[in-house]
Amino acid sequence: MATARMNTNQLPKGMAMQRWNGWGDESIRMPLPTAGQELLENGIGPGRRILDYPLEKLLERIPPSRMPLHPLISTDPKLRLDHSHGQSLPDWVGLRYGTLKRFVDGVARPGTVEEVEEILKFAAAHAMVVIPYGGGTSVVGHLDVPQSDRMVLSLSLERLNRLVHLNPENLLATFEAGVRGPQLEQQLNTGGFTLGHYPQSFEYSTLGGWVVTRSSGQQSRHFGRIEHLFAGGEVATPGGALKLPPFPASAAGPDLRQILLGSEGRIGVLTRATVKISHLPAKDAVYGCFFPSWEQGQHAVRAIAGAAIPFAMIRLSNPTETATNLALAGHHRQIALLKSYLRLRGLRAPEACMCLLGFSGSARITSAARREALAQVRRHKGVVVGKAMGNAWKKNRFRSAYLRNTLWDRGYAVDTLETAITWDKVTATMQGIENSITAALAARDERVHVFSHLSHVYPTGSSIYTTFVFRLFKRPEATLEAWQSAKQSACRTIVDAGGTISHQHGVGKDHRQYLQAEKGELGISTLKTVFDHLDPGQRMNPGKLVS
Repeated sequence: MATARMNTNQLPKGMAMQRWNGWGDESIRMPLPTAGQELLENGIGPGRRILDYPLEKLLERIPPSRMPLHPLISTDPKLRLDHSHGQSLPDWVGLRYGTLKRFVDGVARPGTVEEVEEILKFAAAHAMVVIPYGGGTSVVGHLDVPQSDRMVLSLSLERLNRLVHLNPENLLATFEAGVRGPQLEQQLNTGGFTLGHYPQSFEYSTLGGWVVTRSSGQQSRHFGRIEHLFAGGEVATPGGALKLPPFPASAAGPDLRQILLGSEGRIGVLTRATVKISHLPAKDAVYGCFFPSWEQGQHAVRAIAGAAIPFAMIRLSNPTETATNLALAGHHRQIALLKSYLRLRGLRAPEACMCLLGFSGSARITSAARREALAQVRRHKGVVVGKAMGNAWKKNRFRSAYLRNTLWDRGYAVDTLETAITWDKVTATMQGIENSITAALAARDERVHVFSHLSHVYPTGSSIYTTFVFRLFKRPEATLEAWQSAKQSACRTIVDAGGTISHQHGVGKDHRQYLQAEKGELGISTLKTVFDHLDPGQRMNPGKLVS
């Protein structure tokens, strides 16, 4: 029987050409169609192009390393630079304007679990701060180098990328935690299996990073979020090895796996992870549809989410995001024909909302699920347009992040934030987030292009994923201040509404101040007690998650 494999044609063939001051493979370019350029210029004004700070000058600014010699640790300046940041907007400002201030003293690249343990002992002997490093894709400050008199070591897991064991009978696979998404899937696909975890950072993020940030993949409704896929593993902590057996289920006290999930490097280094795998699905298809209004679209996806229909994903864009997606699609003639067809069916801009629905599994199950879901779509006046739109999304789902490079080069900054909240608060919260970002930029006499979608839906509520684009400023401080104002206003709106401060990006440093609203004072002190027990010297990624 034929099975649906992930299309790897759009993935980089090697990781050696990774861009030093932006996203992804430096040979890949994501064009900005004329319609997209016009949308931004008409909406927020011409971009302010900033000349990139040269790599050579930034390397000259890196101070000498304080790191003692060790055969597994490099003090090469370029390697130190690459491991001193993630992919957050402040990281980009530091790299592109040349204002990055703090750098790790060295980068360790162990190749075995024993070498990880050796490095942790070496770091303890010299009272070093240790920052575990997976793929470097964090967008919330997980990899920020702390201001500290102590030496700072980046512990990279790039060489810990092997498949350790695959058990088809148990549907379990054990990998070293540094394996990246494409490597993991290629090794599983060879045997007819998949993990099915596809965050947008899939090309570069790692299994270990997914676990310690509680990642959510694009098809998590079918395959499960990472906390559902993570079965067990091994963690090297300053206090010793923590082993988490992969029981099918257990009532033997609190589940220690939950201490690791979302721990963001605070308790140690995840070295191996055992995950639940699935057979490659026979069918994997994404369908596109449009709704006359946001209200009708939200009612439809809420009905589908609550009806126990086995869909793989739903993504509902609000009207502004719908218009943006169509402008960025290119293919002017095809988009014009689509708009004409939708007008004939009674759907008109600017109210129309685009929706993607995905189905994975056997032919029989996907056929039944599609039939039930699309019936709900039509019941709420939606118009189904088939698989062409879904195929286009699947083709570019990992490439869309490259548009961030293009927009920066045109003089625009892009950032995203997300939350999850119950259905009764979804629309008001989405509008509140967008309004708060708009007001924050207006206070600086700037306009912003802001739009949202529901990226993951559940019976009780939904995530909200918001993107905002604003013009760069000539001074890096002004760009950072504008971003901070927008980010903080949106985060306060989320907290006041009762949403989680993070549905999928984690906490890091950027969301840390909002965590107590969710966990409470006792909850925060409980986390600190656990971290202090496993890391009594507070050397593992200090300042992230909790202070």
